[in-house]
Amino acid sequence: MSSTELKRVAVLSDIHGVLPALEAVLAEPEVTAAERIVLTGDITAGPQPAEVLALLQGQGDRVLWIAGNADRELVEYRRGKRMSIPDPIAPFAADRLTDEQVEFLAALPTSLTLPVRGLGDVLFCHATPRDDEEVVLVDSRLDRWTEVFADVPETVRTVVCGHTHMPYIRLAHGRLVVNPGSIGMPYGRPGAHWCLLGPGTDLRVTRYDIPAAITRLVAECAYPEIADWADHFLHARATDAEALEAFGRRDGRETALRVEAAEA
Repeated sequence: MSSTELKRVAVLSDIHGVLPALEAVLAEPEVTAAERIVLTGDITAGPQPAEVLALLQGQGDRVLWIAGNADRELVEYRRGKRMSIPDPIAPFAADRLTDEQVEFLAALPTSLTLPVRGLGDVLFCHATPRDDEEVVLVDSRLDRWTEVFADVPETVRTVVCGHTHMPYIRLAHGRLVVNPGSIGMPYGRPGAHWCLLGPGTDLRVTRYDIPAAITRLVAECAYPEIADWADHFLHARATDAEALEAFGRRDGRETALRVEAAEA
């Protein structure tokens, strides 16, 4: 961990290989001026993975990288450690990466901690501090957060995570939890969602020309279903209510409710 306190940090999560959305966010003046850009995973699994990696690598050392479950899955697929990936576009994305890009993704950490002005030590991860696929939501019960925070040092008072593609800020056991939402595959409302940290927490959304972005993806991406994929995800056809219902089945709440019912 760096000992130098950072004044402004831009957090970009779940880009999912959508180059036009990433370009729009990187053009934001406050992202350009940020001391660091932290990527909280799922960078590449989407229509333009190689192009997204190249653009981010061109930003130099001010970009700090964290791998997400989708990045890990692409690496495993390319290395022959798995024969399939649940996300239909992911095998396509994996095949578009160079060998050097696969090795780059394989070497990424799963978390990092940075001191940020006004927030103290901030832990950045993809899903949770202990697992790159675990689900926590804005309405997850406090017992769930107790489990998730079990191995987090007491000095960490802010945790930034992605994975569920929905932005939120909440307190859990005195810790601030921040999810910046998704750059490339937002749920609930369209736009490229990100976050600015220091000295507070500021959830942002960058509006960009979505019809033009879809036209560009269709022209530049060879994925057979790219038109439908881009229309669904860039327009955020999945509502936040639908996403919360689907993800809620994976945050342990149903098990907890069954236990409570049995004990009643």
